[in-house]
Amino acid sequence: MMHLSHYSYSVNRAIWKITRNFHKTCQRLSKSKVVLGIETSCDDTGAAVVNTEGQILGEALNSQTKIHVEHGGINPSTAKSLHIEQIKNVVTTALHRAGTTLQDLDAIAVTTEPGLAPCLGIGLGYAKELVAESGLPMIPIHHMQAHALTARLLEHIEFPFLVLLISGGHSILTVAQDVDRFLLIGRGLDTSPGDCLEKVARCLNLKSLPECQNLSGGAAIEMLAKGGDPKRFAFNAAQNRVPSCDFSFSGVRTQAETHIQKEREQEGISGESVISTVGDLCASLQYAITFQICRRLQRAFSYCELQGLLPENSTLVVSGGVASNQYIRQCLQQVCQMNSSRLVCPPPKLCTDNGVMIAWNGVEKLRIGRGVSSDPQSENYSPRSPIGEDVTEELFRLGLKIPRLKLEIQP
Repeated sequence: MMHLSHYSYSVNRAIWKITRNFHKTCQRLSKSKVVLGIETSCDDTGAAVVNTEGQILGEALNSQTKIHVEHGGINPSTAKSLHIEQIKNVVTTALHRAGTTLQDLDAIAVTTEPGLAPCLGIGLGYAKELVAESGLPMIPIHHMQAHALTARLLEHIEFPFLVLLISGGHSILTVAQDVDRFLLIGRGLDTSPGDCLEKVARCLNLKSLPECQNLSGGAAIEMLAKGGDPKRFAFNAAQNRVPSCDFSFSGVRTQAETHIQKEREQEGISGESVISTVGDLCASLQYAITFQICRRLQRAFSYCELQGLLPENSTLVVSGGVASNQYIRQCLQQVCQMNSSRLVCPPPKLCTDNGVMIAWNGVEKLRIGRGVSSDPQSENYSPRSPIGEDVTEELFRLGLKIPRLKLEIQP
């Protein structure tokens, strides 16, 4: 009997533990809020469901890259049409993969700025339909702020921290002071690094190479640069001599395109043929772009130290499509080591546009109770919108000098 009594006690205690853990789980889940994020700022239709614990419950993405590559670049009208075709399916798929319905959500976050106007309008319009149907609150999202905060989904990063956003549409250096508070210390003055890479790739006819047919221009240049000499051609940017953190890649692009045309003439190339020095040119272009980015980052660290904007052991978050370039990442790591800073890069799939970053930014705003629209149906989109308070002129007037930089990384 004693053995049976002891057995019953053990079983009852095991059941009690299971019941207790179940109730704890239910309590935890009941406190968790769930946000749907919708992204259509450019050429990717993305949606994701993320909760306040940072769990990606479900996501879906329709990339238009292949279509735009075939047509030589992003056409806003084409991108808009593709968003219209895909948005319902993408959102439905994300909800299905998350095992949720509209009734299970706590809010809908949607990109409203900045981006291509026709594309922003599709995402915002669909979000308004869902909000009207469900009665859920809407959280308008700044696309670049979302990129800046994506790393906080994956790692513990406390404010403030430095952020470098480099993509096909932007080049930005900013200090993230809070979820909705940023200082702009460096901006793009003309073409972005991603656009520069895409345009030069087109000039090189890289899509005529079998190994590059399904790659973006930037990815193709990165791949071909691995077999090239980064010092073969000197593409110098006048902006490197300006004591600011602003970016300018138009000069580098013009020099590269001029060189390509001269070499095509010298080699008697016509049509879609590729110049013989394509690997060296890709490596040299990649180096020129990387060098400018690293110089700007050097000055950003100096400015932040002078103004006391960052803690002693700071963090640099690098995001945006160009941040997927491994050569650029390695060179940025070198600059971070020189400044006792930790480099954090989201995985490549979260560096490009996606619904996860929009949902997560919505979660961050929901947590602090700021940024929820008081009148969702009156919300509008803004194609151009600064990421935060602009201190670029103040930085320029300081005329900060920085030490020489020698990049040791090979493609």
